[in-house]
Amino acid sequence: MSGPAVGLWLFEPREFGDILTDVVPWLESFCEPVETKVGSGLEFWVRDGSAVSLSALDPTSGVGVFFLSEDEEIPAEDEDYSPLSQSPVQGLVLGAGCSGPANHQVLGHLALALAERLDALIDFDGLLSCPTPRDDTGNEESLDRARVLVASLPGRVAEVSYDTGGGGRWFRHIGDVEFLAAWLQHPGFHLVK
Repeated sequence: MSGPAVGLWLFEPREFGDILTDVVPWLESFCEPVETKVGSGLEFWVRDGSAVSLSALDPTSGVGVFFLSEDEEIPAEDEDYSPLSQSPVQGLVLGAGCSGPANHQVLGHLALALAERLDALIDFDGLLSCPTPRDDTGNEESLDRARVLVASLPGRVAEVSYDTGGGGRWFRHIGDVEFLAAWLQHPGFHLVK
């Protein structure tokens, strides 16, 4: 089973190869092995969580492989970027190969460090504290609960709407590094899965 994933939205275009050139040496300082997969980006295993402000990783915690790839869907035609000061021009996907609290924590800390390095916003791939709807537009109670949660934390968060595929619209949270840093410290922290 695959785990959670987040997007990293960039607002200045960069060649994916240049991003990898910047990121791989950094990852190699605390991950092993860092493997480049032709046409699909990187796979890596975190061996030292202290590099991304995590305490020692418990080998029995179930932390698995992580990946970084280019998101060829960003910018997307069905998304309304008007809540942002500008539209993203490029996206990356950072994901975990399996789920579980430890993978959510490691992925969150990796996303924070990469967002800082790349000057990116974080796409949480849904509304925090809500399940992602598949064929409907969710419900107002879920939306209200999500809005209360994000309003309680510092940083900037935007709701970007998108087509659900069933003819409706729903939202995803897009946050800055200040918001993600606070969310990582929240007792209810988890990523959308």
